[in-house]
Amino acid sequence: HSRKWQRALQYEREQRIRLEETIEQLAKQHNSLERACRGAPGLSTASTSIPSTAKGSVQSAKGEASDEDEETEYFDAMEDAPAFITVTADPKHHRRSGSNLSGASEGHPEDWNLEDSVFESSNQSSYNESTCKDLLPKKRRRTRIPDKPNYSLNLWSIMKNCIGKELSKIPMPVNFNEPLSMLQRLTEDLEYHELLDKAVKCESSTEQMCFVAAFSVSSYSTTVHRTAKPFNPLLGETYELDRLEEFGFRSLCEQVSHHPPAAAHHVYSRRGWTLWQEITIASKFRGKYLSIMPLGAIHLEFHSSGNHYVWRKVTSTVHNIIVGKLWIDQSGEIEIVNHKSKDKCQLKFTPYSYFSRDVPRKVTGVVSDADGKAHYVMSGTWDEKMECSKIVQSSHGSTSTEGKQKTVYQTLAPKVLWKKY
Repeated sequence: HSRKWQRALQYEREQRIRLEETIEQLAKQHNSLERACRGAPGLSTASTSIPSTAKGSVQSAKGEASDEDEETEYFDAMEDAPAFITVTADPKHHRRSGSNLSGASEGHPEDWNLEDSVFESSNQSSYNESTCKDLLPKKRRRTRIPDKPNYSLNLWSIMKNCIGKELSKIPMPVNFNEPLSMLQRLTEDLEYHELLDKAVKCESSTEQMCFVAAFSVSSYSTTVHRTAKPFNPLLGETYELDRLEEFGFRSLCEQVSHHPPAAAHHVYSRRGWTLWQEITIASKFRGKYLSIMPLGAIHLEFHSSGNHYVWRKVTSTVHNIIVGKLWIDQSGEIEIVNHKSKDKCQLKFTPYSYFSRDVPRKVTGVVSDADGKAHYVMSGTWDEKMECSKIVQSSHGSTSTEGKQKTVYQTLAPKVLWKKY
């Protein structure tokens, strides 16, 4: 075997040398590109395409990194490589870079071209600010986050290192994550903030409770399609979302503990409400599925009425961890309590069952006042919409199989409170 190993070793050495040469070539090209960038104002007009040899060298660098077999053919970069490489500016290809640069990050790639400099635009805005408030440029926001890189995963190589370890200590491959931090993911709970703006205007506290209940369900609407986990923020990391101009609220989120990971979130709205929550996550790995239990309460206070609502999140379960397509289910109960008027709302998230005839992802609930008298029935699904129906009359119906007595409510036609967009 020694001859075979000798050959393999020799091949690896040659590969390494070749890779070093390629990287050196690339570094030189990169350098000249940077110099050309500084020197050439008419960069976007020059549209020479990449010479095939240069393309070859880039491919070879990739090929060697992934350690392919002998058959792969490699090209060396030309000795007299051009001073710089430019790629034709095509709006379609620019979308990606547009969403990566937070400075120039709007969903319309046609708005900015290669000549725009991030630094120039920032100087410009500070200049505008000092001269005239009316000329202040509108904040540009990205409309979508970058796509997730699609790498293949060898799950066994990850799993064999994890046997017997606690879940928070397992190093996960980076593409298990989505390109957001947990703080941004928490801020997404405010997606349907207009439900709270409507709740402010409600006369009765039980009606207000219906909107708060719909809001508490709305935060789960995106979890159907998003199975990746957000990144764990650094201790002391903060994320601010200032939408006072457009939506009247400003949100600040901070990572306050690293082990266990915990975040504190505070939202102030000019439209009459304040929301704050502290969330830490407990997880249990059960082989086929993973249970995620958010611990900590969510508080919501309305300024004018002084109604103070408190509730906790339900358990999320990620199925098919080892094999198959990942999917997420929410199950458990949310009890929302208004500490001022003692109104209550019990929401039940029905876990998915293969044999159940119910609508999947169903949520049902009842809003009752301090005396326990039911006023509204809540119904819907956590990924589509929530409706409330006013109760006209309630009566005790037949006894169910478990010996509990069912309550039958006569209601008016349901009113849609929240619908996913």
